[in-house]
Amino acid sequence: MSQSATDRVRWTTADLDLLPDNGTRYEIIDGELFMTRAPRWSHQKVAGNICAELSRWSDETGLGEATTTPGIIFSDADNVIPDVVWVSKERLAMLLDEAEHLTGAPELIVEVLSPGENNERRDREIKLKLYATQGVREYWIVDLQLQQVQVYRRQQATLQLAATLFVDDEISSPLLPGFACPITRFFR
Repeated sequence: MSQSATDRVRWTTADLDLLPDNGTRYEIIDGELFMTRAPRWSHQKVAGNICAELSRWSDETGLGEATTTPGIIFSDADNVIPDVVWVSKERLAMLLDEAEHLTGAPELIVEVLSPGENNERRDREIKLKLYATQGVREYWIVDLQLQQVQVYRRQQATLQLAATLFVDDEISSPLLPGFACPITRFFR
């Protein structure tokens, strides 16, 4: 017997408080609960390298801030933990709640793909759709295995693939004036 969409359990942000704090990362997208183990060392290292490059540029320009694994509570049914975000100083003040969680879309979100078909599908399809719906302006999907970065940019009301970059390429962004970084620095 199949379960219809109206019969399925819809998880909320309040439900996350009831789950064990055992190293599992919990995210809710459209009321569906996703669980993943803590990311691998190489995954965290790449996310850290990307955040370091964005932070270095941010420190030089004073235009915003980058951080790793912030909680973003878009709504009661959409609560995620991206690998890296960059948000402008203007938006940051408006987006933080009392618990210092983001409550809206930062300008840039970066996800480093975790191994496994379900993890990859979540980042490439489900989160892409969520981030587009929420107003993220740019989304980078980083593939450790292929050592590539897919850059999605906002066009109209959606995120469209703008470029696929490899280790010999350099990444820049209209969101980040003057930012340019060789992709190889992400994977060192």
